[in-house]
Amino acid sequence: MAIQRTTYGRHFPGDPLLTVAQAGEYLGTGERFIRRLITERRIAYVKVGKYVRLERSALDALVDAGRVHSQR
Repeated sequence: MAIQRTTYGRHFPGDPLLTVAQAGEYLGTGERFIRRLITERRIAYVKVGKYVRLERSALDALVDAGRVHSQR
């Protein structure tokens, strides 16, 4: 199974674009938290016209970056 990665300016069909509400639901947070991440440029996003969309892989990367491993 190949892992699909996005590169700057490219979006792969296997990586769905989520609305801010869907991204909040995916992470188990509210829309306000997602909007703050966008405003602070802590997460990559895509502008589609006037709409903001987030790639699920960007959300997964955010979670992985914050992962704290046990010491066992």
